[in-house]
Amino acid sequence: MHILVTGGSGFIGSAFCRALSADGVRATVLTRNISRARARLPTAVALVDRLQDASGVDAVVNLAGENLAAKRWTAARKHEFRASRLDTTRRLLDWIAAQPQRPRVLISGSAVGWYGPRGDEPLTEDAMPGGDFAAQLCLDWEAEAYRAQALGLRVCCLRTGIVLDQDGGALKQMLLPFRLGLGGPLGDGRQWMSWIARSDIVALVRWLIDNATASGAYNATAPAPVTNAQFASALGRALHRPAIMPMPGFALRLIVGEMAQMLLTGQRVLPRRAQAEGFRFRYAELPAALAAILN
Repeated sequence: MHILVTGGSGFIGSAFCRALSADGVRATVLTRNISRARARLPTAVALVDRLQDASGVDAVVNLAGENLAAKRWTAARKHEFRASRLDTTRRLLDWIAAQPQRPRVLISGSAVGWYGPRGDEPLTEDAMPGGDFAAQLCLDWEAEAYRAQALGLRVCCLRTGIVLDQDGGALKQMLLPFRLGLGGPLGDGRQWMSWIARSDIVALVRWLIDNATASGAYNATAPAPVTNAQFASALGRALHRPAIMPMPGFALRLIVGEMAQMLLTGQRVLPRRAQAEGFRFRYAELPAALAAILN
């Protein structure tokens, strides 16, 4: 098995590549910065900065995309969000079409933002999409990925929630204020947070590659989403610190701008398809996940 990974030096991709390397699975990462990727990845992982340098690939895992939470959402940043996802996927499909022996499967990124703000509504993969910027971005990204079906590939799109581990992502940003006793909910704390342990999303991607009957959209979230207030309380307990200092919604909007809407609404997303088809989450409940991550 030879797996080509885009976004392989990122928060999820690097963990995925480390897991492949530990199991002796051949992996190649497409990267714009080989020296930076080499510092983050095992030496057994091959690195290329041009798609034409990759060949003999059995599966493609497409995780490339600018981080939505890194900076304020300006018009230029929104263009970067779209280009980094859609253009990369289009280039991948052009490369796949030219291969004498095409990969069998494409696992492509997406996000729970596909559903838009939905309050307390439980959301499975059959739910309708939202209408905001994040939802449209996910819709367009998935549509590009599904074009690979016409090339004979099996396609799975991962609607990923908040991925938890202590060395990156949202949790890393939360740890310092919570450890100082300054943590708490965002806004009124009633918005849902659909989360997943990073080890579980790595396992889910590998399961989708190996499961020849898997195709379509999969919610990459743990079975027990929590409200933002419940998350803050659980993280405070895990760190043995109070978690009672909320961040008012107006203050969050001043700090991060339009992105605050995404942080203050959220989605209650359930991984119905993965569970129905036999995937088992190692960390289905938040307290166990936080205990394992922080210890």
